Amino acid sequence: MNHRTSIMSRMFILMGLIFLLPFAILVQIFRVNVMEGDGLRELWNSQAIDYIAIPAQRGNIYDANGSLLATNSAVYKIAVDPFAPGVTRDNLDMVGSVLSRHTGRQASYYRNKIRNAPSNSRYIVLERSISVQAYEDIRELGYRGVILEEEYRRNYNFETLSAHTLGYVNHNLDGMAGLEAKYNQTLKGEDGLQQVRRDRSNRIFAYVGAPRQQPRQGSSLHTTIDSYIQAIVEEELENGIQTTRAKQGTAIVMDPKTGAVKAMANYPTFDPNTPAASDTENRRNYAVSDMFEPGSTFKLVTAIAAVEQGVVDFDEIFETPENGRIQIHGQWMRDHDPLGDLTFKQAIAKSSNIATSELAMRIQPERYYQYARNLGFGTPTNIDLHNEVGGRLQKPFEWSGVTLPWMSIGYEVQATPLQIVQAYAAFANGGKMMKPFVVSHLTDEFGNVKERTRPSLVRRIAKEETIQKLMPVFEEVVTDSGTANWASVEGLRIAGKTGTAQKYIGGRYTTSYRASFAGFFPVEDPSYVILVLLDEPRTSFYGGFTAGSVFREITKRIAGLDDSINRSISPGDQLAEENRIFIPQLVGHTEAGAESILKGTGIRYRTSGSGPFVVDQQPSAAEAIADNVVVKLTLGDIQDGESPDGFVKIPDLREMNMRKAASVIRGLGLEIEMIGSGTIYNQFPLAGELMREGRTVTVRGRARSMQNVTLTAAQ
Repeated sequence: MNHRTSIMSRMFILMGLIFLLPFAILVQIFRVNVMEGDGLRELWNSQAIDYIAIPAQRGNIYDANGSLLATNSAVYKIAVDPFAPGVTRDNLDMVGSVLSRHTGRQASYYRNKIRNAPSNSRYIVLERSISVQAYEDIRELGYRGVILEEEYRRNYNFETLSAHTLGYVNHNLDGMAGLEAKYNQTLKGEDGLQQVRRDRSNRIFAYVGAPRQQPRQGSSLHTTIDSYIQAIVEEELENGIQTTRAKQGTAIVMDPKTGAVKAMANYPTFDPNTPAASDTENRRNYAVSDMFEPGSTFKLVTAIAAVEQGVVDFDEIFETPENGRIQIHGQWMRDHDPLGDLTFKQAIAKSSNIATSELAMRIQPERYYQYARNLGFGTPTNIDLHNEVGGRLQKPFEWSGVTLPWMSIGYEVQATPLQIVQAYAAFANGGKMMKPFVVSHLTDEFGNVKERTRPSLVRRIAKEETIQKLMPVFEEVVTDSGTANWASVEGLRIAGKTGTAQKYIGGRYTTSYRASFAGFFPVEDPSYVILVLLDEPRTSFYGGFTAGSVFREITKRIAGLDDSINRSISPGDQLAEENRIFIPQLVGHTEAGAESILKGTGIRYRTSGSGPFVVDQQPSAAEAIADNVVVKLTLGDIQDGESPDGFVKIPDLREMNMRKAASVIRGLGLEIEMIGSGTIYNQFPLAGELMREGRTVTVRGRARSMQNVTLTAAQ
């Protein structure tokens, strides 16, 4: 009995547990759905809800005239998921057929791409960039397995135009150089947010009524760059580099009254649409990120300091040695040629290193240093561009005994091209230095102006009367008696200074040079300051001839665009209609040599006769012609005894003016040193003598008196 009772007790207990299980389940269901339902549903929502970014549109970049330089374009990518629910082979074939109509590829190309993909791949890219129409046609198919993605790409509408100023972006549309980097956050804007749901497979679904934060679109930049001037500068800089066979070059145009940069160019250049296709070196903006010893363009500092400190008399005569060199603290200082006795004006115009260093040594080192700092050397200009460097200017306690004389002629100091432009702009602006800038104002997505750049005065570099005294001195540089006669433009008053500096490489100065010219015009009311810098020109290393020639071509074309400058020039000298060039000396060169000389000048020619040498040319050397004239070259043999290889027969230069003689001599492959001005009365070597190519011909000139002019006219 007891045994049976025990068994029954156990059965009742088991049956009770069995009956209690559904009750427990019902209780748990009640607890989950009723008692804790709201909390659990909130937890599920928090785990299933996510946020995705809504990309903001990157702002545009415009030039000073409103032309669109940089903008965005939509790029559509298409991929397929072969394992998506409801996707069939026919669906995928239809997608391939639609794509084929728009891309020109065979439909089998897309079928093979899907077939050859990894067996478990659920994201097979068919095209990374399709047209808007293709995007719409595929979207209308409504297949779940089709994945359409919209991306944005940065477009630079004029390709290489102003590439170094604009910069470029990476694959994430983040600025990497230029304005794109400097104003990256301003251009990017701020992405918005879209609330979405994720399912258990981590797939994202949008849903009706989901919260959404709209993006804040990027602001647009309106720059001071004038596309017309920029195109002129880039074209003439490239022509100049090809003509002089220089390694690279930089040119900048600035408004001295405001500091607005009108153009900034470097060559070689690159296309910001495909920056990776160019070397890193070509993508660097030399105008702000490279330093160099400026050479004689730095003599502006010495001239201003000497006049301000009263250590020079404009009638003073500087006696330079007959051999053109002098020893200073054990080091030889040389002029480019013996220059004889010079006034202060002539010392600057002819760029005498000896006279300039003598002036500098009359000034206290601390005062000279302060003038150099006042002109912006040794400190950044703070232009709104990426990667600007500040140059190098040693403090006086770091100087050696030869630092001051050598610094006065542009050595033992390093500057950027932009610093040189800023200094000459301050000189042109009556002594008021303005801060350079490239962005004039910012606008929002609706075109409203958010921020505007106002011209900012940095400091006054000198008294106004000092500038007025020195203006004729630097204007004399751009004359027949100065070193920059090749930079002159008929009918236009220009002032400036040449620079020719040896390059310091590997701890010593080499025979490689940088040639430069910094100038401004018109002198009576300067509107443009231009710097041209050429690295290692091979035809000549003198800044007046190489960089000065590029400056002249840029100036002529810019002046042709400016009505106010054109009106100030007499009708016979209208620059817009001038377009005249001087013919180089071609006689004696081989046909290939003549072609090389004419290359890049725009001069067309045709040949007649037979032979390896040019024996005659029409028009003759140094004659000015319109740019549509065709030069006629006669080919033949040069008789024995005329000119051995590597030598040139010197022509008779007497009674020529300095400019024509310079054109003739340089056309022969020689250099010329001009002493005096006006008409040539003596030359060395004499006419008919032979001279090795690359050597220097010295000519002396003097202005003809009215009595001589009258007598000549009477004869």
